[in-house]
Amino acid sequence: MAKNNLSDKDQVSKYIETSAHPLANTMQAIREIILNTDDIIAEHIKWNSPAFYYNGSMPDFDAKEYKRDIVVFNLRNKDYILLVFPTGATVNDTTGILEGNYTDGRRTITIMDLADLTVKKENLQCVLKQWISMVKK
Repeated sequence: MAKNNLSDKDQVSKYIETSAHPLANTMQAIREIILNTDDIIAEHIKWNSPAFYYNGSMPDFDAKEYKRDIVVFNLRNKDYILLVFPTGATVNDTTGILEGNYTDGRRTITIMDLADLTVKKENLQCVLKQWISMVKK
């Protein structure tokens, strides 16, 4: 989505509202859960999808380290929503919800639908809080 006069929040809203993805309602529910986890989480469109990032102060770092990026939607599959945590390997995931063992440090969570999200909500929020607690401020 090209940058325009819309705020980041409005760009994400428009993205979801106009999405042809069959799980757009699940996208919106995931968005609400993520944003309601902590006020320090902000949203924008990154990598052509809704993405959520740490909006607090941090020391300078190389942007390629993705230290501010928390989670981004991967919507390539129409049967589920893949939540990609670019630095998920750094989280001490005591819930076991993070999937994958990618060499670049990514971890994922697969959300099949609203019912699956309901089951995974608490663990998702736990991982988000763990991620935020590790931020060097």
